[in-house]
Amino acid sequence: MSQQLRELYPPIEPYETGLLQVNPIHHLHYEQCGNPNGKPVIFVHGGPGGGCDVRDRQYFDPAVYRVVLFDQRGAGKSTPAAELRDNTTWDLVEDIEKIRGHLSIEKWVVFGGSWGSTLALAYAESYPERVKALILRGIFTLRRKELLWFYQEGASFLFPEAWDKFVEPIPIVERHDLMSAYYRRLTGSDENERLRCAQAWSVWELSTSRLYIDPEHIKHAEEDTFCLQFARIECHYFVHGGFFSADTQLLDHVDRIRHIPTTIVQGRYDVVCPATTAWELYKRFPEAEFTVISDAGHSAKEAGTTSALVAAADKYKTL
Repeated sequence: MSQQLRELYPPIEPYETGLLQVNPIHHLHYEQCGNPNGKPVIFVHGGPGGGCDVRDRQYFDPAVYRVVLFDQRGAGKSTPAAELRDNTTWDLVEDIEKIRGHLSIEKWVVFGGSWGSTLALAYAESYPERVKALILRGIFTLRRKELLWFYQEGASFLFPEAWDKFVEPIPIVERHDLMSAYYRRLTGSDENERLRCAQAWSVWELSTSRLYIDPEHIKHAEEDTFCLQFARIECHYFVHGGFFSADTQLLDHVDRIRHIPTTIVQGRYDVVCPATTAWELYKRFPEAEFTVISDAGHSAKEAGTTSALVAAADKYKTL
């Protein structure tokens, strides 16, 4: 008999929202949900630039957890939107610490998927003493080969029709380095070209993130503010190698966190962040719980992945 899948907890509204100024430019939107006296957990969204969604509150038992969500610099409801100045991985790591201090939290569970797993790992490796447990999904360590797979050659073989639309805004002579070509346009002065490229960039990722394509999901790229945030910030991070000092920095520093209880959830058919990266992390971190979802792609919204993430959050309720 197959195990029954877990579903999300019911929708919930925040009991507090706020804007936290983290430097002269950036104000971060944050919210708290669930039990104000509960066990703290922070949700780290993807992208970078993706922002939080109301659904992201629902992985956690609201009777037990004090759930903190925030929009990273330039993303979601944080201001200014799509801003690239003072926007690096290490700025975001320090932002998480500023939020923790602002909310007077000593330690918390850290939950992140896709780019959220990147930032969660970077934070945990920087501040392991502040992390009670890690829940990581769709592992992404931002190595050059991971980026080239998705934005130059690899995923293109599986989604050729979507790939043709992705490369369409870029002249053939520039297609040998698509990330750089997109970056020039996403940061250029032509507003119409910026928007066209932001939409094409966003549609490519949204078209490939699930085992079964969801046309309604792809429509999100039609929202001008979202697609500019998503595309500009992602491309900014990717052309700068995630601002890491070495291509394998997150994997190389994993010994700093091997004592932290950790669950890794990975979709078998994840085309955006292929399973090989999760497997390489697990080989360096054999103490972690490693779960492969056999009928899932990249998205946390696929049923098997959602179930595993809810179960993981429940597992760490007693910490």
